[in-house]
Amino acid sequence: MTLIKSISGIRGTIGGKSGEGLTPLDVVKFTAAFAGMLPEKAGGNRKVVVGRDARPSGKMVSDLVCATLNGMGIDVLDLGLSTTPTVEMAVPMENAAGGIIITASHNPVQWNALKLLNEKGEFISAAEGEQLLARADGEDFHFVEVKQLGKYEEDTTYLDKHIEAILALSSVNTEAIRKAGFKIAVDAVNSSGGFAVPKLLRALGVEVIKELNCEPNGHFAHNPEPLPENLREISSEMKKGDYDLGIVVDPDVDRLALICEDGEPFGEEYTLVAVADYVLSINKKQKNTTVSNLSSSMALKDITAHHGGEYFSAAVGEVNVVEKMKEVKAIIGGEGNGGIIFPELHYGRDALVGIALFLSHLAKFDKPVGFLRKKYPSYFIAKKKIELENGIDVDLILEKVRGKYAKYEIDTRDGVKIYFDKEWVHLRKSNTEPIIRIYAESEFETTAGNLADKIIKDIKELMK
Repeated sequence: MTLIKSISGIRGTIGGKSGEGLTPLDVVKFTAAFAGMLPEKAGGNRKVVVGRDARPSGKMVSDLVCATLNGMGIDVLDLGLSTTPTVEMAVPMENAAGGIIITASHNPVQWNALKLLNEKGEFISAAEGEQLLARADGEDFHFVEVKQLGKYEEDTTYLDKHIEAILALSSVNTEAIRKAGFKIAVDAVNSSGGFAVPKLLRALGVEVIKELNCEPNGHFAHNPEPLPENLREISSEMKKGDYDLGIVVDPDVDRLALICEDGEPFGEEYTLVAVADYVLSINKKQKNTTVSNLSSSMALKDITAHHGGEYFSAAVGEVNVVEKMKEVKAIIGGEGNGGIIFPELHYGRDALVGIALFLSHLAKFDKPVGFLRKKYPSYFIAKKKIELENGIDVDLILEKVRGKYAKYEIDTRDGVKIYFDKEWVHLRKSNTEPIIRIYAESEFETTAGNLADKIIKDIKELMK
Protein backbone atom coordinates (compact mmCIF):
# COMPACT_ATOMS: atom_id res chain seq x y z
CA MET A 1 0.00 0.00 0.00
CA THR A 2 1.16 3.54 -0.75
CA LEU A 3 0.35 6.97 0.69
CA ILE A 4 2.02 10.02 -0.87
CA LYS A 5 1.72 13.50 0.64
CA SER A 6 2.97 16.12 -1.79
CA ILE A 7 2.37 19.37 -3.66
CA SER A 8 -0.11 17.38 -5.79
CA GLY A 9 -2.33 16.52 -2.81
CA ILE A 10 -2.88 13.44 -0.65
CA ARG A 11 -2.69 10.40 -2.91
CA GLY A 12 -2.66 6.71 -2.17
CA THR A 13 -3.91 3.22 -2.84
CA ILE A 14 -7.23 2.32 -1.25
CA GLY A 15 -7.14 0.05 1.80
CA GLY A 16 -4.49 -1.28 4.16
CA LYS A 17 -3.36 0.21 7.45
CA SER A 18 -3.83 3.87 8.30
CA GLY A 19 -0.78 5.85 7.30
CA GLU A 20 0.28 3.26 4.74
CA GLY A 21 -2.61 3.56 2.27
CA LEU A 22 -5.49 5.94 1.68
CA THR A 23 -7.83 4.54 4.34
CA PRO A 24 -11.06 6.09 5.69
CA LEU A 25 -9.10 7.27 8.74
CA ASP A 26 -6.58 9.05 6.51
CA VAL A 27 -9.35 10.66 4.45
CA VAL A 28 -11.02 12.01 7.60
CA LYS A 29 -7.76 13.21 9.14
CA PHE A 30 -6.54 15.15 6.09
CA THR A 31 -10.00 16.54 5.32
CA ALA A 32 -10.37 17.76 8.92
CA ALA A 33 -6.91 19.34 8.82
CA PHE A 34 -7.82 21.14 5.59
CA ALA A 35 -11.15 22.31 7.04
CA GLY A 36 -9.35 23.61 10.12
CA MET A 37 -7.30 25.95 7.94
CA LEU A 38 -10.25 27.46 6.08
CA PRO A 39 -11.53 30.09 8.55
CA GLU A 40 -8.01 31.48 8.79
CA LYS A 41 -7.73 31.66 5.00
CA ALA A 42 -11.11 33.01 4.01
CA GLY A 43 -12.38 35.28 6.74
CA GLY A 44 -14.87 32.83 8.17
CA ASN A 45 -16.43 31.66 4.88
CA ARG A 46 -17.77 28.19 5.67
CA LYS A 47 -18.42 26.60 2.24
CA VAL A 48 -16.32 24.01 0.36
CA VAL A 49 -17.03 22.68 -3.15
CA VAL A 50 -16.51 18.92 -3.60
CA GLY A 51 -16.41 16.86 -6.80
CA ARG A 52 -15.09 13.46 -7.88
CA ASP A 53 -14.19 11.34 -10.87
CA ALA A 54 -15.89 8.01 -11.57
CA ARG A 55 -13.42 5.54 -10.03
CA PRO A 56 -15.14 2.90 -7.82
CA SER A 57 -13.77 4.29 -4.54
CA GLY A 58 -14.92 7.82 -5.36
CA LYS A 59 -18.35 7.71 -3.74
CA MET A 60 -16.98 6.21 -0.52
CA VAL A 61 -14.22 8.81 -0.27
CA SER A 62 -16.62 11.62 -1.20
CA ASP A 63 -19.07 10.59 1.52
CA LEU A 64 -16.26 10.60 4.08
CA VAL A 65 -15.01 14.02 2.88
CA CYS A 66 -18.46 15.63 2.93
CA ALA A 67 -19.39 14.20 6.34
CA THR A 68 -16.06 15.29 7.81
CA LEU A 69 -16.48 18.82 6.47
CA ASN A 70 -19.99 18.98 7.94
CA GLY A 71 -18.58 17.70 11.23
CA MET A 72 -16.10 20.59 11.18
CA GLY A 73 -18.97 23.06 10.72
CA ILE A 74 -18.31 23.51 6.98
CA ASP A 75 -21.13 23.74 4.43
CA VAL A 76 -20.65 21.45 1.42
CA LEU A 77 -21.66 21.99 -2.19
CA ASP A 78 -21.32 18.56 -3.78
CA LEU A 79 -21.01 18.54 -7.58
CA GLY A 80 -21.01 14.74 -7.62
CA LEU A 81 -19.40 13.25 -10.73
CA SER A 82 -17.46 16.16 -12.15
CA THR A 83 -14.15 17.23 -13.65
CA THR A 84 -11.19 18.80 -11.92
CA PRO A 85 -11.41 22.06 -13.92
CA THR A 86 -15.17 22.28 -13.28
CA VAL A 87 -14.61 22.16 -9.51
CA GLU A 88 -11.81 24.72 -9.86
CA MET A 89 -14.20 27.11 -11.60
CA ALA A 90 -17.05 26.45 -9.17
CA VAL A 91 -15.07 27.53 -6.09
CA PRO A 92 -14.82 31.26 -6.98
CA MET A 93 -18.26 31.22 -8.63
CA GLU A 94 -19.67 30.09 -5.27
CA ASN A 95 -17.43 32.45 -3.29
CA ALA A 96 -16.40 29.32 -1.40
CA ALA A 97 -13.53 29.00 1.03
CA GLY A 98 -11.95 26.15 -0.92
CA GLY A 99 -12.50 22.95 -2.82
CA ILE A 100 -11.67 19.25 -2.71
CA ILE A 101 -11.44 17.15 -5.85
CA ILE A 102 -11.50 13.41 -5.26
CA THR A 103 -9.41 11.94 -8.04
CA ALA A 104 -6.09 10.20 -8.57
CA SER A 105 -5.98 11.68 -12.07
CA HIS A 106 -3.96 9.35 -14.35
CA ASN A 107 -3.22 6.73 -11.67
CA PRO A 108 -4.74 3.23 -11.98
CA VAL A 109 -8.07 2.29 -10.45
CA GLN A 110 -6.70 1.17 -7.05
CA TRP A 111 -5.59 4.77 -6.37
CA ASN A 112 -7.52 7.79 -5.19
CA ALA A 113 -6.57 11.22 -3.88
CA LEU A 114 -7.65 14.50 -2.35
CA LYS A 115 -6.70 17.51 -4.49
CA LEU A 116 -7.05 20.61 -2.33
CA LEU A 117 -8.02 24.05 -3.63
CA ASN A 118 -7.87 27.52 -2.10
CA GLU A 119 -10.58 30.19 -2.33
CA LYS A 120 -9.46 31.04 -5.89
CA GLY A 121 -10.05 27.49 -7.07
CA GLU A 122 -6.29 26.94 -7.40
CA PHE A 123 -4.15 24.28 -5.73
CA ILE A 124 -2.91 25.20 -2.29
CA SER A 125 0.73 26.26 -2.12
CA ALA A 126 3.63 24.17 -0.87
CA ALA A 127 3.72 26.23 2.34
CA GLU A 128 0.00 25.66 2.92
CA GLY A 129 0.53 21.97 2.18
CA GLU A 130 3.20 21.79 4.87
CA GLN A 131 0.86 23.50 7.31
CA LEU A 132 -1.87 20.99 6.48
CA LEU A 133 0.44 18.02 6.99
CA ALA A 134 1.53 19.38 10.37
CA ARG A 135 -2.11 19.80 11.42
CA ALA A 136 -2.95 16.29 10.28
CA ASP A 137 0.05 14.69 12.00
CA GLY A 138 -0.71 16.53 15.25
CA GLU A 139 -4.48 16.01 14.86
CA ASP A 140 -4.78 19.75 15.31
CA PHE A 141 -8.50 20.08 14.52
CA HIS A 142 -11.74 20.24 16.47
CA PHE A 143 -15.17 18.98 15.46
CA VAL A 144 -18.20 21.16 16.21
CA GLU A 145 -21.22 20.53 18.40
CA VAL A 146 -24.51 19.44 16.88
CA LYS A 147 -26.03 22.92 16.47
CA GLN A 148 -23.00 24.04 14.47
CA LEU A 149 -22.88 21.19 11.96
CA GLY A 150 -22.44 22.29 8.35
CA LYS A 151 -25.10 21.91 5.66
CA TYR A 152 -24.95 19.58 2.65
CA GLU A 153 -26.22 20.54 -0.79
CA GLU A 154 -25.90 18.95 -4.25
CA ASP A 155 -25.58 20.86 -7.54
CA THR A 156 -25.08 19.12 -10.88
CA THR A 157 -25.32 22.26 -13.04
CA TYR A 158 -21.70 23.41 -12.90
CA LEU A 159 -20.54 21.53 -15.99
CA ASP A 160 -23.10 23.59 -17.96
CA LYS A 161 -21.71 26.79 -16.40
CA HIS A 162 -18.19 25.66 -17.22
CA ILE A 163 -19.11 25.05 -20.87
CA GLU A 164 -20.97 28.37 -21.10
CA ALA A 165 -17.83 30.16 -19.87
CA ILE A 166 -15.75 28.38 -22.54
CA LEU A 167 -18.17 29.30 -25.31
CA ALA A 168 -18.07 32.94 -24.17
CA LEU A 169 -14.30 33.19 -24.78
CA SER A 170 -13.45 35.43 -27.74
CA SER A 171 -10.74 32.97 -28.77
CA VAL A 172 -13.22 30.10 -29.15
CA ASN A 173 -14.67 30.25 -32.67
CA THR A 174 -17.88 28.26 -32.33
CA GLU A 175 -19.16 29.31 -35.74
CA ALA A 176 -16.01 28.11 -37.53
CA ILE A 177 -16.11 24.80 -35.61
CA ARG A 178 -19.76 24.26 -36.57
CA LYS A 179 -19.12 25.05 -40.24
CA ALA A 180 -16.13 22.67 -40.34
CA GLY A 181 -18.46 19.71 -39.69
CA PHE A 182 -15.85 17.80 -37.72
CA LYS A 183 -16.31 14.07 -37.10
CA ILE A 184 -14.70 13.19 -33.79
CA ALA A 185 -13.98 10.03 -31.80
CA VAL A 186 -13.74 10.32 -28.01
CA ASP A 187 -12.12 7.97 -25.47
CA ALA A 188 -12.89 9.02 -21.89
CA VAL A 189 -11.66 5.87 -20.09
CA ASN A 190 -15.13 5.38 -18.53
CA SER A 191 -14.86 8.36 -16.23
CA SER A 192 -16.16 11.93 -16.01
CA GLY A 193 -15.01 12.87 -19.50
CA GLY A 194 -17.55 10.38 -20.82
CA PHE A 195 -20.33 12.90 -20.35
CA ALA A 196 -18.31 16.13 -20.19
CA VAL A 197 -16.47 15.92 -23.53
CA PRO A 198 -19.46 14.93 -25.72
CA LYS A 199 -21.55 17.64 -24.04
CA LEU A 200 -18.90 20.26 -24.85
CA LEU A 201 -18.56 19.03 -28.44
CA ARG A 202 -22.29 19.26 -29.03
CA ALA A 203 -22.32 22.78 -27.58
CA LEU A 204 -19.53 23.66 -30.04
CA GLY A 205 -21.66 22.42 -32.95
CA VAL A 206 -20.01 19.02 -33.51
CA GLU A 207 -22.72 16.59 -34.61
CA VAL A 208 -20.82 13.38 -35.40
CA ILE A 209 -19.28 11.95 -32.21
CA LYS A 210 -18.11 8.37 -31.76
CA GLU A 211 -18.06 7.58 -28.04
CA LEU A 212 -15.56 4.98 -26.82
CA ASN A 213 -15.35 4.12 -23.12
CA CYS A 214 -17.69 6.98 -22.28
CA GLU A 215 -19.84 5.28 -19.62
CA PRO A 216 -18.76 6.89 -16.32
CA ASN A 217 -18.74 3.66 -14.32
CA GLY A 218 -15.10 3.88 -13.22
CA HIS A 219 -14.10 0.58 -14.81
CA PHE A 220 -11.14 1.86 -16.78
CA ALA A 221 -11.01 0.12 -20.16
CA HIS A 222 -7.24 0.59 -20.28
CA ASN A 223 -4.47 2.23 -18.28
CA PRO A 224 -5.94 5.71 -17.68
CA GLU A 225 -2.77 7.68 -18.46
CA PRO A 226 -3.30 9.04 -22.02
CA LEU A 227 -0.04 7.74 -23.49
CA PRO A 228 0.22 6.19 -27.01
CA GLU A 229 0.69 2.65 -25.67
CA ASN A 230 -2.66 2.94 -23.85
CA LEU A 231 -4.63 4.34 -26.80
CA ARG A 232 -4.67 1.43 -29.25
CA GLU A 233 -8.47 1.15 -29.30
CA ILE A 234 -9.13 4.72 -30.43
CA SER A 235 -6.15 4.62 -32.82
CA SER A 236 -7.65 1.51 -34.44
CA GLU A 237 -11.07 3.21 -34.62
CA MET A 238 -9.50 6.25 -36.31
CA LYS A 239 -7.78 4.05 -38.91
CA LYS A 240 -10.93 2.18 -39.91
CA GLY A 241 -13.38 5.08 -39.51
CA ASP A 242 -13.75 8.41 -41.26
CA TYR A 243 -12.88 10.82 -38.45
CA ASP A 244 -11.13 14.17 -38.42
CA LEU A 245 -9.82 13.93 -34.86
CA GLY A 246 -9.54 11.63 -31.89
CA ILE A 247 -9.82 13.09 -28.38
CA VAL A 248 -8.61 11.34 -25.23
CA VAL A 249 -8.84 12.64 -21.67
CA ASP A 250 -7.72 11.25 -18.34
CA PRO A 251 -10.23 10.35 -15.58
CA ASP A 252 -10.58 13.88 -14.16
CA VAL A 253 -10.36 15.70 -17.53
CA ASP A 254 -7.36 17.94 -16.90
CA ARG A 255 -5.11 16.25 -19.50
CA LEU A 256 -5.78 16.18 -23.23
CA ALA A 257 -4.27 13.85 -25.83
CA LEU A 258 -5.12 14.00 -29.54
CA ILE A 259 -5.13 11.40 -32.32
CA CYS A 260 -4.60 12.32 -35.98
CA GLU A 261 -6.98 11.28 -38.75
CA ASP A 262 -4.75 8.29 -39.65
CA GLY A 263 -4.69 6.94 -36.09
CA GLU A 264 -1.23 8.29 -35.26
CA PRO A 265 -0.87 10.15 -31.93
CA PHE A 266 -0.54 13.93 -32.25
CA GLY A 267 1.84 13.71 -29.28
CA GLU A 268 0.86 14.74 -25.77
CA GLU A 269 3.75 17.23 -25.70
CA TYR A 270 2.27 18.93 -28.76
CA THR A 271 -1.22 19.51 -27.35
CA LEU A 272 0.06 22.57 -25.52
CA VAL A 273 2.30 23.58 -28.44
CA ALA A 274 -0.59 23.60 -30.94
CA VAL A 275 -3.01 25.41 -28.64
CA ALA A 276 -0.34 27.97 -27.72
CA ASP A 277 0.41 28.52 -31.42
CA TYR A 278 -3.25 29.42 -31.98
CA VAL A 279 -3.57 31.64 -28.90
CA LEU A 280 -0.32 33.48 -29.67
CA SER A 281 -1.37 33.99 -33.31
CA ILE A 282 -4.60 35.78 -32.41
CA ASN A 283 -3.32 37.72 -29.39
CA LYS A 284 -3.35 41.48 -29.99
CA LYS A 285 -3.57 42.86 -26.44
CA GLN A 286 -0.75 41.38 -24.34
CA LYS A 287 2.85 40.34 -24.70
CA ASN A 288 3.18 36.80 -26.06
CA THR A 289 4.51 35.09 -22.94
CA THR A 290 4.30 31.34 -22.25
CA VAL A 291 5.26 28.93 -19.47
CA SER A 292 5.69 25.17 -19.23
CA ASN A 293 7.46 22.91 -16.75
CA LEU A 294 11.06 21.74 -16.92
CA SER A 295 10.04 18.31 -18.27
CA SER A 296 8.15 19.76 -21.25
CA SER A 297 9.27 19.96 -24.86
CA MET A 298 11.51 22.70 -26.27
CA ALA A 299 8.91 23.06 -29.03
CA LEU A 300 6.87 25.54 -26.97
CA LYS A 301 9.93 27.79 -26.62
CA ASP A 302 10.43 27.63 -30.41
CA ILE A 303 6.79 28.46 -31.17
CA THR A 304 6.80 31.33 -28.67
CA ALA A 305 9.92 32.79 -30.29
CA HIS A 306 8.27 32.43 -33.72
CA HIS A 307 5.47 34.72 -32.49
CA GLY A 308 7.96 37.23 -31.05
CA GLY A 309 7.25 36.21 -27.48
CA GLU A 310 9.19 35.06 -24.44
CA TYR A 311 9.16 31.60 -22.90
CA PHE A 312 9.76 30.71 -19.23
CA SER A 313 10.10 27.37 -17.44
CA ALA A 314 8.86 26.29 -14.01
CA ALA A 315 9.28 23.34 -11.68
CA VAL A 316 6.99 20.38 -12.35
CA GLY A 317 3.57 20.65 -10.72
CA GLU A 318 0.55 22.71 -11.67
CA VAL A 319 0.90 25.06 -8.71
CA ASN A 320 4.48 25.87 -9.78
CA VAL A 321 3.49 26.54 -13.38
CA VAL A 322 0.60 28.76 -12.26
CA GLU A 323 2.86 30.72 -9.93
CA LYS A 324 5.31 31.38 -12.78
CA MET A 325 2.50 32.26 -15.19
CA LYS A 326 1.23 34.89 -12.81
CA GLU A 327 4.73 36.24 -12.27
CA VAL A 328 5.45 36.73 -15.99
CA LYS A 329 1.82 37.44 -17.00
CA ALA A 330 1.72 34.49 -19.41
CA ILE A 331 -1.27 34.33 -21.73
CA ILE A 332 -1.07 30.54 -21.96
CA GLY A 333 0.91 27.79 -20.31
CA GLY A 334 0.73 24.30 -18.96
CA GLU A 335 2.56 21.02 -18.87
CA GLY A 336 3.79 18.70 -21.58
CA ASN A 337 1.51 15.90 -20.39
CA GLY A 338 -1.40 17.48 -22.29
CA GLY A 339 -2.27 20.03 -19.58
CA ILE A 340 -3.53 23.38 -20.91
CA ILE A 341 -3.76 26.38 -18.58
CA PHE A 342 -5.60 29.35 -20.11
CA PRO A 343 -5.76 32.21 -17.57
CA GLU A 344 -8.52 34.05 -19.40
CA LEU A 345 -10.80 31.24 -18.19
CA HIS A 346 -9.05 30.12 -14.97
CA TYR A 347 -5.65 29.12 -13.60
CA GLY A 348 -5.96 25.35 -13.86
CA ARG A 349 -5.23 22.57 -16.34
CA ASP A 350 -8.39 22.16 -18.38
CA ALA A 351 -8.88 19.63 -21.19
CA LEU A 352 -12.28 21.12 -22.06
CA VAL A 353 -10.98 24.59 -22.90
CA GLY A 354 -8.04 22.87 -24.62
CA ILE A 355 -10.49 21.03 -26.90
CA ALA A 356 -12.37 24.24 -27.76
CA LEU A 357 -9.17 26.14 -28.55
CA PHE A 358 -7.67 23.29 -30.57
CA LEU A 359 -10.83 22.89 -32.67
CA SER A 360 -10.87 26.66 -33.27
CA HIS A 361 -7.26 26.34 -34.45
CA LEU A 362 -8.04 23.33 -36.65
CA ALA A 363 -11.05 25.05 -38.23
CA LYS A 364 -8.90 28.08 -39.05
CA PHE A 365 -6.05 25.89 -40.36
CA ASP A 366 -8.52 24.09 -42.68
CA LYS A 367 -6.30 21.05 -43.28
CA PRO A 368 -6.13 17.57 -41.66
CA VAL A 369 -4.72 17.25 -38.16
CA GLY A 370 -1.67 15.37 -39.44
CA PHE A 371 -0.69 18.39 -41.55
CA LEU A 372 -1.01 20.63 -38.50
CA ARG A 373 1.31 18.35 -36.53
CA LYS A 374 3.96 18.58 -39.28
CA LYS A 375 3.92 22.37 -38.94
CA TYR A 376 5.73 22.17 -35.58
CA PRO A 377 9.37 21.52 -34.68
CA SER A 378 10.03 17.80 -34.44
CA TYR A 379 11.46 16.71 -31.10
CA PHE A 380 11.34 13.34 -29.41
CA ILE A 381 11.00 12.84 -25.66
CA ALA A 382 11.87 9.55 -23.99
CA LYS A 383 9.89 9.15 -20.76
CA LYS A 384 11.19 6.49 -18.39
CA LYS A 385 11.21 5.77 -14.68
CA ILE A 386 12.92 3.82 -11.91
CA GLU A 387 10.92 2.26 -9.07
CA LEU A 388 12.16 3.37 -5.65
CA GLU A 389 12.94 1.01 -2.80
CA ASN A 390 12.30 1.99 0.80
CA GLY A 391 15.26 3.76 2.36
CA ILE A 392 16.76 5.10 -0.88
CA ASP A 393 18.15 8.62 -0.38
CA VAL A 394 16.92 10.19 -3.63
CA ASP A 395 18.44 13.60 -2.87
CA LEU A 396 21.87 12.00 -2.46
CA ILE A 397 21.48 10.12 -5.76
CA LEU A 398 20.51 13.33 -7.58
CA GLU A 399 23.43 15.18 -6.01
CA LYS A 400 25.83 12.49 -7.25
CA VAL A 401 24.38 12.69 -10.77
CA ARG A 402 24.81 16.45 -10.66
CA GLY A 403 28.47 16.02 -9.70
CA LYS A 404 29.06 13.50 -12.47
CA TYR A 405 27.82 15.98 -15.10
CA ALA A 406 29.14 19.16 -13.45
CA LYS A 407 30.81 20.43 -16.64
CA TYR A 408 27.41 20.83 -18.33
CA GLU A 409 24.70 23.47 -17.76
CA ILE A 410 22.50 22.20 -14.92
CA ASP A 411 19.16 23.41 -13.50
CA THR A 412 18.39 22.21 -9.95
CA ARG A 413 15.06 23.95 -9.35
CA ASP A 414 13.29 20.59 -9.55
CA GLY A 415 15.53 17.56 -9.34
CA VAL A 416 18.39 17.78 -11.86
CA LYS A 417 18.05 18.93 -15.47
CA ILE A 418 21.20 18.64 -17.59
CA TYR A 419 21.54 20.46 -20.93
CA PHE A 420 23.67 18.91 -23.69
CA ASP A 421 23.67 21.47 -26.52
CA LYS A 422 20.39 20.67 -28.36
CA GLU A 423 19.39 17.89 -25.96
CA TRP A 424 18.49 17.65 -22.30
CA VAL A 425 17.68 15.09 -19.63
CA HIS A 426 15.58 15.78 -16.53
CA LEU A 427 15.46 13.46 -13.53
CA ARG A 428 13.31 14.07 -10.51
CA LYS A 429 11.37 12.29 -7.79
CA SER A 430 7.69 12.02 -8.73
CA ASN A 431 5.09 13.96 -6.74
CA THR A 432 2.50 11.26 -7.35
CA GLU A 433 4.26 7.86 -7.38
CA PRO A 434 7.24 6.22 -5.58
CA ILE A 435 9.52 6.55 -8.61
CA ILE A 436 12.27 8.67 -10.15
CA ARG A 437 11.14 10.01 -13.52
CA ILE A 438 13.73 10.39 -16.28
CA TYR A 439 12.79 12.51 -19.30
CA ALA A 440 15.19 13.13 -22.20
CA GLU A 441 14.59 15.17 -25.36
CA SER A 442 16.42 15.31 -28.68
CA GLU A 443 15.76 15.97 -32.35
CA PHE A 444 16.35 12.23 -32.83
CA GLU A 445 14.26 9.49 -31.20
CA THR A 446 17.15 7.05 -30.72
CA THR A 447 19.32 9.76 -29.15
CA ALA A 448 16.59 10.66 -26.63
CA GLY A 449 16.17 7.00 -25.70
CA ASN A 450 19.90 6.39 -25.42
CA LEU A 451 20.36 9.50 -23.28
CA ALA A 452 17.62 8.39 -20.87
CA ASP A 453 19.07 4.86 -20.72
CA LYS A 454 22.54 6.26 -19.99
CA ILE A 455 21.19 8.25 -17.02
CA ILE A 456 19.26 5.22 -15.76
CA LYS A 457 22.46 3.18 -15.88
CA ASP A 458 24.24 5.91 -13.94
CA ILE A 459 21.50 6.00 -11.30
CA LYS A 460 21.52 2.22 -10.85
CA GLU A 461 25.28 2.30 -10.36
CA LEU A 462 24.97 5.09 -7.80
CA MET A 463 22.18 3.25 -5.97
CA LYS A 464 24.56 0.32 -5.34
